[in-house]
Amino acid sequence: MRSSKQKIDYSKNKLLVIGWREIVALPNLGITEVKAKIDTGARSSALHAFHLQKFQRDGQEMIRFQVHPYQRDSKHTVTTEAQLLEYREVRNSGGHAQLRPVVLTDVELGGKQWEIELTLTNRDVMGFRMLLGRQAVRDRFLVDPGKSFIQSH
Repeated sequence: MRSSKQKIDYSKNKLLVIGWREIVALPNLGITEVKAKIDTGARSSALHAFHLQKFQRDGQEMIRFQVHPYQRDSKHTVTTEAQLLEYREVRNSGGHAQLRPVVLTDVELGGKQWEIELTLTNRDVMGFRMLLGRQAVRDRFLVDPGKSFIQSH
């Protein structure tokens, strides 16, 4: 068993290290930056969204929604849309099940861009407009819970 003060060398893994919070972009949704909490306790990723409207386009089920990408700023609003993947039951931090729409979209962080599943929910009262869950960071990053914004600036 190693001592709790012993440093672990992760450099051989070739994974970028990120902090417990980072600024990410969602380019497909027109969101250039949003502060995200990296939440390895959450399986899926979630984005604060409101005024959700389902509609059809060329036989595809779509969803249009609005986002306030900045905490405590209701003036800056992004209206966007994405193909609706499905509705999924997700347990929130209070343990309550909630049926949420799920979309596929690209996320950018640390010079990398990849596709993630993103649930849409009202996070107005939460500290972060977005959670980046463990499925989104698995095999891509190591999380240093003692640091913030390592890859954001």
